[in-house]
Amino acid sequence: MLGSQIQKINSTKSFSLLLPKPSLSSHGKTSFSTHKQQKSFTRKNTNLSIRANLLDKAISAVTHKSEAVSVKATVTVQVTIGGIISSIGLTQPLDELTDVIGKSLLLELVSAELDPNTGLEKETVKSYAHIQLGTNKPGKGKLEAKFNVPAGFGEVGAVLIENEHHKEVFIESIVLDGFPNGPVTVSCNSWAHSKHDNPKKRIFFTNKSYLPAETPSGLKRLREEELENLRGNGQGERKSFERIYDYDTYNDLGDPDKDQDLARPVLGTKEYPYPRRCRTGRPRTKKDPLSESRSSGDIYVPRDEAFSELKEATFGINTVKSLLHALVPSIETAIVDGNLGFPYFTAIDKLFNEGIELPKDVEKPWYLQTLLPRTVKAAKETKDDILLFETPQLFDRDKFSWFRDEEFSRQTLAGLNPFGIQLVTEWPLKSELDPEIYGPAESAITKEIVEKEIRGFMTVEEAVKQKRLFMLDYHDILLPYVEKVRELEGTTLYGSRTLFFLVNESNLMPVAIELTRPPIGDKPQWKQVFTPGHDATGCWLWRLAKAHVIAHDSGIHQLVSHWLRTHACVEPYIIAANRQLSEMHPIYRFLHPHFRYTMEINALARDKLINADGIIESTFSPGKYSIELSSVAYDKLWRFDTEALPADLIKRGMAEEDPTAKHGLKLAIDDYPFANDGLMLWDAIKQWATDYVNHYYPEASKVASDTELQAWWEEVRTKGHADKKDEPWWPVLKTQEDLIQVLTTITWVTSGHHAAVNFGQYVFAGYFPNRPTVARTNMPTEEPSEEDFELFLKKPEAALLQCFPSQQQATKVMAILDVLSSHSPDEEYIGHTLEPSWEANPAIKSAYERFNARLKELEATIDERNNDLKNSNRAGAGVVPYELLKPVSESGVTGKGVPNSISI
Repeated sequence: MLGSQIQKINSTKSFSLLLPKPSLSSHGKTSFSTHKQQKSFTRKNTNLSIRANLLDKAISAVTHKSEAVSVKATVTVQVTIGGIISSIGLTQPLDELTDVIGKSLLLELVSAELDPNTGLEKETVKSYAHIQLGTNKPGKGKLEAKFNVPAGFGEVGAVLIENEHHKEVFIESIVLDGFPNGPVTVSCNSWAHSKHDNPKKRIFFTNKSYLPAETPSGLKRLREEELENLRGNGQGERKSFERIYDYDTYNDLGDPDKDQDLARPVLGTKEYPYPRRCRTGRPRTKKDPLSESRSSGDIYVPRDEAFSELKEATFGINTVKSLLHALVPSIETAIVDGNLGFPYFTAIDKLFNEGIELPKDVEKPWYLQTLLPRTVKAAKETKDDILLFETPQLFDRDKFSWFRDEEFSRQTLAGLNPFGIQLVTEWPLKSELDPEIYGPAESAITKEIVEKEIRGFMTVEEAVKQKRLFMLDYHDILLPYVEKVRELEGTTLYGSRTLFFLVNESNLMPVAIELTRPPIGDKPQWKQVFTPGHDATGCWLWRLAKAHVIAHDSGIHQLVSHWLRTHACVEPYIIAANRQLSEMHPIYRFLHPHFRYTMEINALARDKLINADGIIESTFSPGKYSIELSSVAYDKLWRFDTEALPADLIKRGMAEEDPTAKHGLKLAIDDYPFANDGLMLWDAIKQWATDYVNHYYPEASKVASDTELQAWWEEVRTKGHADKKDEPWWPVLKTQEDLIQVLTTITWVTSGHHAAVNFGQYVFAGYFPNRPTVARTNMPTEEPSEEDFELFLKKPEAALLQCFPSQQQATKVMAILDVLSSHSPDEEYIGHTLEPSWEANPAIKSAYERFNARLKELEATIDERNNDLKNSNRAGAGVVPYELLKPVSESGVTGKGVPNSISI
């Protein structure tokens, strides 16, 4: 009998379950489904037999009937790399035999109600699911189970699953057919581990959201049990199949066992405050008991945070991995001398029209061209790999824009780091550092210098009073690192201030750059002010000073505005949410779309980007002190309340409260593209959060009494951001307004803030002279030798090229930025992906539709602003239009598009 069944299966045409190109969406812990447009936004799981009008019945489909009901469950699973099902061949004999017998997945239906007679949980209804032959689509598998649901079972509140296989399986959905009120769908979109790895059953709740106090009686124990499962016990090394969320310090960036030069301090201590990351439990290093050893393979993230096997959207993550593992070593082989600079500017141009020949890969000659088709091409004659970059939009529109002061000023408002510019509120400028250590605190930018550069237009005092002076101030944060950085090979550093004058209501003009070196050894403090200049020598010194300042801004952008304020500071919110907010909690379901992919990309960053001697350290000015510098910024600058866009603008003096103004703020500079577009996005997010919160919390008392919500926010503060737990500025969740502000801030940071500092990286920094990441040489006027100064006078262009990144540094950064700036073909953009639990609730669905409409209005407004030549910071001859906060984009490197989450 069994033999004939096996023979029948083996003779059946095998079906492939290789991944198609699905899109990623979510409900519960993780979610994947194909996209279909409905009313301008994406509906989830449309290919999984989910019907919108039936979602509300997920809880109420089973009614008290006098007779038993026969129910059929259809389980849709997704095939993954290395997953349990790849075809119906006996490639996995043990598991295939289990499927034939019909015991692959054990399903249990859970009643939402307690037994009214005993007050205990009702007995679950169990059945095994087995593979349905001939019903599978590419990348999908269907399993079927049959139940006899007894009379009086009540509403279905959850489904338990025990995976009999020896490998995990990704379950997309469970559809229950046979109830009097129609089918019931449970959106799972998560992994079911093998019972051989973990005997605990997986719990999948239905789509209806409940506050803790409103949890149906039959689900209360499971609700708490699932949270306990996700918290773990804080012991041992985490295994790849686990779904445990816990905290640890950044103690895994160094590798002292490999080389003492690779030792790095632990971040997340009193000396080096920092947000927490996900705990992996790896053993400590032999040479430093405080540091965690580094993995040879992928770093652990909770199973539902790892997407690389599942989704095309993670082509970004996989492409970054390919680039780091394959292309970067090839670049280092092709350009052997890591210190070799570009001899001429035409040599930089060749990166875009001729390329660099990469070493041959004899075993896999197709590898790089297949994985990185945008940057690695085949040579016409030899078919060898050529590293050939696409021309960045900035360089394509105006080849010489990077050279001009107008563009330098414009990019502080509409470029890659719009978070740096701030209003000057006091004069004279003065350092807050200890003068005994760092030298005189007074700035060398004097009243006379400023008034000369603004040609007597007004006095400095008048300019300050009229809010006409602005500044990039990296003096105090960089100066303490100057001596240490200068001990490193191939880099240098200054403390810097750059002063701008607002010539009209919208346009900035650079006035002066001050570069400072603190006392080093027996050398006193050195500082000098550089101005745009009116002779050849002054002009070239100004260009060199600008190169230093832009390198400083590039470092602060990447380390603080980007990595720290989005990636690092968001991870604690994610960990705390999974530990304290049930999957059925409405706030979990609000936040979850904004948390996808972040933990996996952060783990990859710790492994290859911000680690000792990684990409950041080898290509940015602070070198080995780069991430340590971000700890200083976290300590001195970061606070949750000012991560809100309006508060950030006010903090920097770029706006002031004005109830009569649009958005309730009056901007200090009218044409500030980032702020103008950002405030529209902020308002749209806040209204969506307001509608959502007020639906579930009609009274303030419900916020204050929500035990899970309060535990989540307490843990964010006391564990996730433990080094700042006693700060007075942390919001307290007492009212709906408190919760709305917190949710809006987190959503803004994960969407708008991240998009503004990430997806323009190749546009603005792909032509690296516009955004050099490192300045390698000191200014020619800082105690020069006669020979060096003579070389500067004879060949100032050569001096600038020598100051710029080396060929190896520049090409590595360009390759990385090209990938990091790219959108996946099925990116999930803010306001355009409807979650199943939102669609199940008419009031929430309606609110989301209004959110979507506001984002369409933002898109139209951005187009209108970019077409208005009065907006000279975003429109004009050769000007790159500001589109970084335009909600939707095509795939690829576009310089626009706001994804839901920090997905790359």
